[in-house]
Amino acid sequence: MNTTPPKTSHDLEDQKEYHYGLRTIMELFDIGPTVAITVLSVAFLVIVGGVIAFFRSAPPSTINFSTGPEDSYFHKTALRYAKALAKNGVKVNVHTSDGSLQNLERLADPKSKMDIAFVQGGIRDRDLKTENLVSLGGVTYQPLMVFYRGKKIELLSELTGKSVAIGSEGSGTRKFALRLLGANGIKEKDPGTTKLLNMDADDAIAALEKKEIDAAFIMTESASNDDVRKLSKSDEIHLMNFKQAAAINRRIDYLNVLEVPEGAIDLGKNIPDHDITLVGPMVELIATNDLHPALSDLLLDAAVEIHSRPNLYQKRGEFPTPVEHAIKLSEDAQRFYKSGKSLFYRNLPFWLASLVSRFVVVFLPIAVLLIPAIRFVPVFFRWRTQMKIRRRYRDLLILEEKFKNESDPSRRDVLRKHFERIDTEISKMRVRAAFANEFYSLRGHVDYVRTLMSKRFA
Repeated sequence: MNTTPPKTSHDLEDQKEYHYGLRTIMELFDIGPTVAITVLSVAFLVIVGGVIAFFRSAPPSTINFSTGPEDSYFHKTALRYAKALAKNGVKVNVHTSDGSLQNLERLADPKSKMDIAFVQGGIRDRDLKTENLVSLGGVTYQPLMVFYRGKKIELLSELTGKSVAIGSEGSGTRKFALRLLGANGIKEKDPGTTKLLNMDADDAIAALEKKEIDAAFIMTESASNDDVRKLSKSDEIHLMNFKQAAAINRRIDYLNVLEVPEGAIDLGKNIPDHDITLVGPMVELIATNDLHPALSDLLLDAAVEIHSRPNLYQKRGEFPTPVEHAIKLSEDAQRFYKSGKSLFYRNLPFWLASLVSRFVVVFLPIAVLLIPAIRFVPVFFRWRTQMKIRRRYRDLLILEEKFKNESDPSRRDVLRKHFERIDTEISKMRVRAAFANEFYSLRGHVDYVRTLMSKRFA
């Protein structure tokens, strides 16, 4: 027993509208229902995928910046980046650290969720995998300073037998200090009579002032510029002049030779009272390789604003600069250094530039590829239908010509049976309205050949 409820007039009207709409698309694009539904479905899925990609490609509104100890130069500079990016609606979470090595460790560890960090050039750790990291270029020089008490020291080997603060674990200061001391015969595992103390900048400065240690390696990754100026102005604490700076640079090429001219710290008091030569690495902005291109541009734009001014160790416009050491320069950074910010971000507000650039990147390729592809579908099926009709025309023309020139009745009978097969095949052809003229013309040719053959058989 059929329990299916009868269709109402509304159901029938909806079905008519559905078929009418589909028929309109079929007639408009000259395609069959299956092809029409398939094309529409594929186009819909592609557009939905484009919409999803459009929203997913939006630059994040928050990034994490690993810096250095609180109040250090790294930390204070990162706060300036945060202020610059906040103007464009991007929040920068500034995270303190022990220094460059810990920053690099955080970036290499996806679980830390760090996006960007200051890292001194030359900082390496064989156990760290840095393939997922890129450099945005160098942003400043950072001198490695040795402050000491007592008689004049110009060679690191003269620290033998003294108590020396070499920086805290995870800092670049400690890495460079051990590298230089090792080159002067003072090894970490066998320092001899020298005491190598793992101390952060604040503790080292305090211990030096209290005469608890003889010397300290200090870098502004963990110390503030104010602390460095305070030590430089002290009558009892001296800043070591690296007499072998050029030789150090030859052996350790990532340690640059830096000059502090006489009076550069305090002109009035003439501090220092002589030119001092230091060595130090270049500081790089290191990021994860999935950093959004828009954020890369914002960070480098901020770097130009923050680091392009002259200071004690650099000339105006010297930074940021497209250099790379162990970590390759990102493609986005290379493009920025060559041509600046991309067109949209150069001329539009950040939020609008983000929308326009994503629209161009996502939907323009879809339009360029999808529209021709959709237009090709009816062209292909039109060509295929035309070929079918022309093939039948060719068969009829050949048959007609053979029949006219054939005098053998048995051969004519074979040709007639062949004609009947062609006629049957043509009658089964399904042709859309766009090809009605050609199809009925073909049927007229069939009738003409039928009439011709009937006369010959009569």
